[in-house]
Amino acid sequence: MNPYLVGLVVPFICTFMLRKSKGPKRRGTPVDVGGEPGYAIRNSRFTSPVESAQEGVSTLAELFEESCKQYSDKHLLGSRELIARETEKTEDGRSFEKLHLGAYHWVTYGEAFETVCSFASGLVALGHKKGERAAIFADTRAEWLVSLQACFRQNITVVTIYASLGEEALCHSLNETEVTTVICGHKELKKLVDISGQLDTVKRVIYIDEEGTVSDVSLAERNTHWMLSSFTEVKKIGHVKPTDADLPVSADIAVIMYTSGSTGLPKGVMMTHGNVLATVAAVMTIVPGLGSKDVYLAYLPSAHILELAAEAVMVAAGSAIGYGSPLTLTDTSNKIKKGTKGDASVLGPTLMTAVPAILDRVRDGVRKKVDAKGGLSKKLFDVAYNRRLSAINGSWLGAWGPEKILWDFLVFRKVRAILGGQVRFLLSGGAPLSGDTQRFINICLGAPIGQGYGLTETCAGGTFSEHDDTSVGRVGAPLPCSFVKLINWPEGGYLNSDSPMPRGEIVIGGPNVTAGYFKKEEKTREVYKLDERGMRWFYTGDIGQFHPDGCLEIIDRKKDIVKLQHGEYVSLGKVEAALIVSPYVDNIMLHADPFHNFCVALVVPSPHALEGWAQKQEIPYTDFSDLCQKGETIKELHGSLVKAAKVTRLEKFEVPSKIKLLPEPWTPESGLVTAALKLKREVIRKTFAHDLSELYA
Repeated sequence: MNPYLVGLVVPFICTFMLRKSKGPKRRGTPVDVGGEPGYAIRNSRFTSPVESAQEGVSTLAELFEESCKQYSDKHLLGSRELIARETEKTEDGRSFEKLHLGAYHWVTYGEAFETVCSFASGLVALGHKKGERAAIFADTRAEWLVSLQACFRQNITVVTIYASLGEEALCHSLNETEVTTVICGHKELKKLVDISGQLDTVKRVIYIDEEGTVSDVSLAERNTHWMLSSFTEVKKIGHVKPTDADLPVSADIAVIMYTSGSTGLPKGVMMTHGNVLATVAAVMTIVPGLGSKDVYLAYLPSAHILELAAEAVMVAAGSAIGYGSPLTLTDTSNKIKKGTKGDASVLGPTLMTAVPAILDRVRDGVRKKVDAKGGLSKKLFDVAYNRRLSAINGSWLGAWGPEKILWDFLVFRKVRAILGGQVRFLLSGGAPLSGDTQRFINICLGAPIGQGYGLTETCAGGTFSEHDDTSVGRVGAPLPCSFVKLINWPEGGYLNSDSPMPRGEIVIGGPNVTAGYFKKEEKTREVYKLDERGMRWFYTGDIGQFHPDGCLEIIDRKKDIVKLQHGEYVSLGKVEAALIVSPYVDNIMLHADPFHNFCVALVVPSPHALEGWAQKQEIPYTDFSDLCQKGETIKELHGSLVKAAKVTRLEKFEVPSKIKLLPEPWTPESGLVTAALKLKREVIRKTFAHDLSELYA
C-alpha cells in the first residue's frame, strides 16, 4: 500500500476509533449531603467544597492586596481615551451620540493599590464612619473597581445599584440600607439630584470626574445639602492624610447587592467576603491557564454578580482588565463613530463574559452579513460551518487539522475579528443560552463557551460547563464550591425518581450561598435553609434535570409556568428561548392566560432583518412603526415563529396564536428589561395591557 496514503488514512482511523471508544467523562458525582431528600451531585474532582483562591486569603481585600504585590508591574486597569463626542441625526430627525475613542491607557497593579489606599483614606477623612454603608451607583469602569476595593480596605459594606435603576427602586435601595456615602457617575448624579428630597440618610456624594460633570455638580450644589467631592479630590485628600487599613474578616458582609427587580422592588442580597471568594476560587479551577498574559474585556454591569465575580477572578489570576460598554463593544456598535474601532478591536481580549442576549446579537449580526453578501461567500461560509459542526459532533469526516486551519483562515478569521480575534474562552451566564447560539459562537470564534448557572443568592456559583465539554443546552457540573440537589416538585410533575434522568427543583448548597435578604427575614426563611450538618441551601425556583455524566440542564421555572384553560401547562421562558432564534426577533414575551386555551406574544422585531425582507418583497412603508403594523409583515414574522417552534418541537398550544409587533426596543433604560436583559414580565404586561387585551379579543 502506498505509504503516503497510509499516512493520510491512519490518523483518520485512529481519531475515529478514539472518539468511538472513549466513554462519556463523568463530571458530577452523586453524593449524600443530608437535609431535605433529593438527588444531589458534587464536582467529581473535589470531595469537599473549595473556599479560597490562595492559601491564607479569606477576604476580597486580602486577595486584592496579595495580587497587587505579586503582579505589581503588570497591567490591571485599562480605560480608553475619549477623543470626541459627536451627535448624528437620522433621516427621521432623531439624534444619536457617537464617540470617537482612542487607545487604552493602563494602570498597573502596584499603581492601582496605591490609588485604592488613598481613596480608602479619603473616605475616612471625609467623615465616613465605621459601620456606615457606601453605595456605588455608576456604569462599569475602572473607578468602580477602585471604589469597591477602597471600601473593603476600611471594612465598609458596599451597596451595589444598577445604573439603569428607576427612581422608586433607587430610593428604596438607598433608604433601606441607610447609605451615607454614594459614589456615582455624572449621569447618575443627575438622577440623585432629582430624588434628593426622598433620600433620608445620604450625606456625601463622590462623583467620578468626566467631561460634562461641572454643570451637574453646580445643579447638585444648588439643590442639595450633601457634601460634594470629586473622585480625584478624595484620592488627593487620602494621599495627604493616610489612614491605617481596617480589614474585614471572612464572615463580614462585603456587598449588599440589589437585584434588578424583574418582579416588584429589588431585594438586597447580603454577600460575605467568604461567599464571593468561594465562587472565585471555584471558577479558577475550571477555566484553563488563567494568568497574567490574559486580557479581560469588562462591559457588563459591575453591579451584577456575574461581572463582579469575573473581575475578582481576573484580579486573583493577575490578568489585565480593559473596560468598555455594550454600546461601544464592536466596530458597528451604536455609539461608535463610523470609521473608528470598538472596544474589542482595540483591546483584543482573550477572555470575555456575556449574557445570552449579547451572544444572540453577535450570531444574528454574522448571519445577516453572510446572507447579505450571498453568492460564493455564503456558500463558502455554509460549507466551512457544516464541516466544523461535523467535527465537533465526532465525525471523522469533519474539518480538523490542516483543513480546520484553512477554514479558520478563509472564513472564521473575519468573524473572530468582531471580538478582537484573540478570544480563547468565553463565559455565558445570567440566563439560558440557546443550543443554536452556543454552537454557532463556538464554531465561529473557535473558542469554548463555558455556560454557567448561578444566582445573585449563590454569588453566581452553581454549575459551570468545562472547556472540553462540547455539548450544548446544558450548564455543566457543580462548581467545586457547590453541591447541587434536585428535590421533588409534584405539582409540576417533576420528580428526582424520573427516568431516564432525575428532575426537580434546583437547590444549591455550599460556602458560596449568601447570608440572605437585607431586612427581609420572612423571605429569607422561605428560600434559605440550614441543614443538620450546618450547610446553607438556597431554593432557586428553577427546574433542572441531571444527565448521566452529572451535568445539569435547566428545563423550566416554577414562576414561568401557566396552566391554560384546558389544563395544558406552558413554560413561558422555555418557549421564548425557542422562538427568539427567529432571525426577525430581537425580543419576545409570551403571554398565557388561565381563562384561554391559547397563547399570544409581544414581539420586538429586528429592524435590519424586517426592513431587508420588506425591500425584497417591495412592500412600501413610511417608517419602521408603519412596517410593523402591516398585515403581511405580521404574517411573515408569525410564520417564522411557527418554523422555529417546529424545529424545537414545541406543542401546538405553546405556539402563540396571535402576535403584536412593537417597534421600540426594550432596554434597561426603558424599564422593560433588567440590566442583565431579562424580561420584567409584570412591567411589560402593565405597559402593554391594551395590546394584550386586543390579542385576546
